[in-house]
Amino acid sequence: MLTFFIILWSIVGLFVLRLILFKGPLGANVEEPPKGIIDMHCHTAGIGSGGSGAVISGNLRDSWKYDVYLKSFGSSDDEIYEYGDQILVDKIVDSIQHSEYVDGVVLLALDAPRDEKGKILEDEMEVYVPNEYVAEQVARYPELYFGASIHPNRPDALNQLNWSKDNGAVLVKWLPNIQGMNPSNERYIPYYEKLIDLDLPLLVHTGNEESFTRTDDSLGDPELLKLPLSMGVKVIAAHVASSGKSDGYENIDRLISMMDDYPNLYADISSLTQVNKRKNLRKVINEKKLRGRLLYGTDYPLTNTIIVNPLQYLLNLTIKQLLDLIRTPNSWDRDVKLKSALGFRAEVFNLSKDFLKISN
Repeated sequence: MLTFFIILWSIVGLFVLRLILFKGPLGANVEEPPKGIIDMHCHTAGIGSGGSGAVISGNLRDSWKYDVYLKSFGSSDDEIYEYGDQILVDKIVDSIQHSEYVDGVVLLALDAPRDEKGKILEDEMEVYVPNEYVAEQVARYPELYFGASIHPNRPDALNQLNWSKDNGAVLVKWLPNIQGMNPSNERYIPYYEKLIDLDLPLLVHTGNEESFTRTDDSLGDPELLKLPLSMGVKVIAAHVASSGKSDGYENIDRLISMMDDYPNLYADISSLTQVNKRKNLRKVINEKKLRGRLLYGTDYPLTNTIIVNPLQYLLNLTIKQLLDLIRTPNSWDRDVKLKSALGFRAEVFNLSKDFLKISN
């Protein structure tokens, strides 16, 4: 009996403490999220099963992170070997088809790191997802849109950009921290000119990178994007540069300071509710310089990991909201509901579709 009362009073005490400390949403305007949303930042991967050509390095497969990623995709090694890498894409599409809010995603390829001559650096490659494979998968499903990835050091880079556009690419994705390109390199000027000619936005990871076993975070400095921006390339800074510092300053502050100078600079809100990036959420939601410049993305499959558990927002969400999120099985719906409840405006969820000129 004593144990029962201890537990009971502990629960009551925690409830009272929460009432005292409750802060509410991070933004002043909590709006009902729209439907028909496009997630412009969704990953797939593979081990080459089924002839995909995809690669995950031995180092990454030996890491604890590999098991986390498999579980976040809702799959296993045995399943991938049996059905091929495309089973991961099938699972993505099945989840979208059962989503209340999200109608489609931009499925991202990821080119390999390359040296100055364009040769693949095998020892540095952790993940490779070929454009041809992603384009093939996108053609199978109307819910998918093609996000190409073309390293600018490739000797055929400009031809690959043409091919990607002809095959429906809506953007080009770079992850400099692991691909090893410096966006400020003037050698890339013809590449940027081709992006402008093809009207292809450049989605670039900004900030630190923690999903891989090796990374060069000096390449996540958003100020390295000034060259393509000054030329007129439409650039999307992934994750709003919400982690890490460059030259002693927070990357997110360096990015925000660039907004007035570059009207062609945008950012996506993918992964912002992760425990390692949540410290900047209030700033992103309320910063006036970011109004009309934020696009909705998830960084799927990381939305299926414990680092985005809604319970970490116990002091920002009502009990009703928390229970609703916990009971929401669809990861896209859960992400939309969480970001909306925290204060992201409806315009953020709508902008991806308009910016990428997607009609669905």
